[in-house]
Amino acid sequence: MSREAVIVSTARTPIGRANRGAFNNCEPAMLAAHVMAAAVERAGIDPARIDDVFYGTGNQYGQQFFNIGRLAVFAGKLPQSLAGFTLDRKCASGLTTVALAARSIMANDTDVALAGGGESISMTMKPGLVRPDWRSQTVLDNEPDAYMAMIETAEIVAERYGVSREAQDRFAAESQRRAAAGIAAGRFDAEIVPLTAEKILWNKDGTEAGRETVTLAQDEGVRADTSYEGLSALKPVWKDGLTIKEGRNVTAGNASQLSDGASAQIVMDRATAEAEGRPILGVFRGFQVAGCRPDEMGIGPVFAIPKLLDRAGLKVEDIGLWEINEAFASQALYCRDTLGIDPEKLNVNGGAIAIGHPFGMTGSRLVGHALIEGRRRGVRHVVVSMCVAGGMGAAGLFEII
Repeated sequence: MSREAVIVSTARTPIGRANRGAFNNCEPAMLAAHVMAAAVERAGIDPARIDDVFYGTGNQYGQQFFNIGRLAVFAGKLPQSLAGFTLDRKCASGLTTVALAARSIMANDTDVALAGGGESISMTMKPGLVRPDWRSQTVLDNEPDAYMAMIETAEIVAERYGVSREAQDRFAAESQRRAAAGIAAGRFDAEIVPLTAEKILWNKDGTEAGRETVTLAQDEGVRADTSYEGLSALKPVWKDGLTIKEGRNVTAGNASQLSDGASAQIVMDRATAEAEGRPILGVFRGFQVAGCRPDEMGIGPVFAIPKLLDRAGLKVEDIGLWEINEAFASQALYCRDTLGIDPEKLNVNGGAIAIGHPFGMTGSRLVGHALIEGRRRGVRHVVVSMCVAGGMGAAGLFEII
């Protein structure tokens, strides 16, 4: 008899703004431990039953070094019997962990798994933390654009495929509007676990001004007063790139925010979950990845999503809800329009432009939100997808029963 994998709980932190936000002094292991414990509690299971911890993190250095998937077990005071590992597929790390956990259950290797991901940009993207010679010359000799900055790839997508600055700013304004409306309507409440932390206050010159204890209960980067007019007045931020010498498109307002946060899910064998009366948020139905040119990494979903739907025997119009990460407005628009996705079914409560994008967390967050929102809307199938640094796309399919 074939086995099916189901998600029985989801939990995430609110998303804090990097560097000057609520979680700028939160250790990554603390963020991970917080959501892992909450996911276990919400599932109502004995944590000793978990066979493995699958955790995704994009920047595996600094305090995110040394297998944070295992270290979070200690930080969260979970049983030492829980093994854990950490993977890096950049922005798709959190989605990949859910898929691998589900596949392990379907293969009868595990019965219960904890999946998720997190990222502390505040703790890792610091000057001097990474050696200046971290890029491989062997890689560059074969693919000069392998390490191209993500902002530059977004500029290239806009220029290469004719995505106008106006369209990007209007898309970004709508993301903010939808996120603000979602917060006001309580659309994120079921997934968020508030977190209290000590925040460092910084002076403009970069010196510490003091510390304060804050409790964050909703995403910190959403700006309800954002307007197209305000966004259109912002200046592009990119210059002196490998290909683009003077950017014309990407601004601080139409790109995803640098952020801190973590998310987790409990994944179980369906028959076991049903026998025990566990609430089933959704059934895992597939996961696909695809490579593309690294200089236009943002269009990765247009290759991954067709592979996913073809395997499942579905079409774009069969999907009731889409969550595609808004790394940049230019690439999100290109993916939406190229695939023919209904704008009213895409990122209905806003996306990363408004909410934020902690690299390793995002895929896991999108899974949890898509399942909860999809059930509220009464849809059957939801798709989670994103572009991935280095020139890739990833996509996951879930069924709500």
